[in-house]
Amino acid sequence: MHILDTPIDYLKGVGPLRADLLKKELRIFTYGDLLMHYPFRYIDKSKIHTIAELTPDSPSIQLKGQIIKFEEKGQKRAKRLIAHFKDDTGIIELVWFKAIRWVRSGVKLHTDYLVFGKPTAFKGAFNIVHPEMDMQEENNQFTQGLQPVYNATEMLNAKGLTSRGIGKLTKALLPLLNNQLEETLSATLIEKLNLPTRTQSFIDIHQPNDAKALVRAQKRLKFEEFFFLQLHLLKLKLTRKKKFKGYAFENLGEGFHEFYNKHLPFELTGAQKRVLKEIRNDVRNPQQMNRLLQGDVGSGKTLVALLSMLMAVDNGFQSCLMAPTEILARQHFETISTYLQKQDIKVAILTGSTKTKDRRILHEQLENGEIDLLIGTHALLEDKVVFQNLALVVIDEQHRFGVAQRAKLWKKNKFPPHVLVMTATPIPRTLSMTLYGDLDVSIIDELPPGRKEVKTMWKTDSSRLQIINFMREQIKLERQIYIVFPLIEESEKLDYKNLMEGFTAVEREFPLPEFQVSVVHGQMKPEDKQYEMKRFVDGVTNIMVATTVIEVGVNVPNASVMIIESAERFGLSQLHQLRGRVGRGSEQSYCVLVSGNKVSVEGKTRLQTMVDTNDGFQISEVDLKLRGPGDMMGTKQSGVLDFKIADIVIDNKILHFARNEADLLLQDDGDLEKAENINIARAYRPYARERTGWSRIS
Repeated sequence: MHILDTPIDYLKGVGPLRADLLKKELRIFTYGDLLMHYPFRYIDKSKIHTIAELTPDSPSIQLKGQIIKFEEKGQKRAKRLIAHFKDDTGIIELVWFKAIRWVRSGVKLHTDYLVFGKPTAFKGAFNIVHPEMDMQEENNQFTQGLQPVYNATEMLNAKGLTSRGIGKLTKALLPLLNNQLEETLSATLIEKLNLPTRTQSFIDIHQPNDAKALVRAQKRLKFEEFFFLQLHLLKLKLTRKKKFKGYAFENLGEGFHEFYNKHLPFELTGAQKRVLKEIRNDVRNPQQMNRLLQGDVGSGKTLVALLSMLMAVDNGFQSCLMAPTEILARQHFETISTYLQKQDIKVAILTGSTKTKDRRILHEQLENGEIDLLIGTHALLEDKVVFQNLALVVIDEQHRFGVAQRAKLWKKNKFPPHVLVMTATPIPRTLSMTLYGDLDVSIIDELPPGRKEVKTMWKTDSSRLQIINFMREQIKLERQIYIVFPLIEESEKLDYKNLMEGFTAVEREFPLPEFQVSVVHGQMKPEDKQYEMKRFVDGVTNIMVATTVIEVGVNVPNASVMIIESAERFGLSQLHQLRGRVGRGSEQSYCVLVSGNKVSVEGKTRLQTMVDTNDGFQISEVDLKLRGPGDMMGTKQSGVLDFKIADIVIDNKILHFARNEADLLLQDDGDLEKAENINIARAYRPYARERTGWSRIS
């Protein structure tokens, strides 16, 4: 058994009770788990201060001196122990409210101690509550330098496994390593990047001699985490390209050319043309395409997807487009049907509400190849849905579908179809490299010509009158307005109440018959919701009051104002999605963020970011910094990001470096067979085994 696999129970100072607690509280089962329970910060104990230097603003500091007197004050529960601690420049009080008996019996008078803690000024004098104390060791040394601080829990603290207690266990473990740790990187890589050995890195992360040694150890361990992840993702990509045959779309035929030359609704942007070329190069070959298409709200992803599906049609294949909601599926169906109305291409739609009779006909037409393009929701995944020759799958809003659901589409044909995954929530490049390193990424970073940028304003509740006057002016210009209220599941009743109060207030300000107001929320029947939506789309109503159901799937070019109530309660990506509902026509559009008068610092950052930029990638970078990668992608995807020490935001440069090195390595030695890469191959095999479920379509 390898030393790192040794059960934690065998470590000196642990014992059965502590072992159970470590397993339950910190998931530390082995020596390796303890070694990778890294300190989350370090206290610099390299400097000793004097009592005379103390000021009310002093941070946690270290003093050297002796206790000259103890005294106890207060009764029973309010009892406290006070020690008078003296150095050459003065006296300070040390105070304990807990463990008084233990301190009295364990701490000696007139003996040299190092005391560490945060001084507090009280009635003109200083004291330190519950200080850390170090006694001078026999060789006349104190524990000094950078002291690690570990995460602990209340249960662990109660059993003496405070940060300090965990530090003692780690200190006992380090000598046992005794160069038994196998190296995981090649000698070439270690030399090239000037990294410490793996054993040295573990020693320096837990017991650094100085700041320089600590930084080098952190760099090495972070690099290693990123390197093996990138190696794995890039290997998946290489394997997929070798292993999975795809359908070659050899010809660009009549369907594509007729649409491109005669029916394009507008001239393609440079970015759209570039992305189309990337897709064309992929599908021309008999290898399966796996591409992530990122584009901002309104950048024309659907048009690119349609042109890609026409490539399939021209080669005698079927395509499907899967959307997360019925509203969005219908919108895609209507848009694509309108685009193709002058061409002999059969488009159909399948959702949960498709009637049984229609469904039967559709299944038959699909199987005998009459249907060229099928658009739908996850109803497409049902076993009854059988294609004659499905060769291209387009998935819209990828993060709304589970990996297992998407994988079902692979089984709809002999070879896996080409896959184009679209997302309208731009993913920061750092995050897409980490999560989607096994996909090819295309980015549409231009808006179609004639689109004006949406002007965004941030107003507080005190500007209500100004907002109402602005709305009246816009309605006079025959524009339509959205007013969106937050809907957060935990407070659904309260949100519903706010929405209905808001609706009543709007009706009061904009009364019938002069104005028409619609309301849409999640508790309405689907047919009522559809009816209200249609009235707004048809221009019958001036204002739509809604919850976030309109985040995706409503396209009303005449709607030029988006008012977001309690905007501080929305996440950045949601605010960006909502803003994307306006600015679809040629007129100037506006987004008004309305917040309370008091907003948290993070809330202010979010709202100010929306005012400052319309660039979805910039917004997603801020979002990543504020929320962290796990939050942004939701729990399903964040397992990929369970790093022990690395952080994709802070350690962005190391991630890019690791990706580059992994890429160079695989170009030189794709199967990791060269003798010089034996360490990497040995470490990679168990790493890959743990992640077998990752070979996914996105």
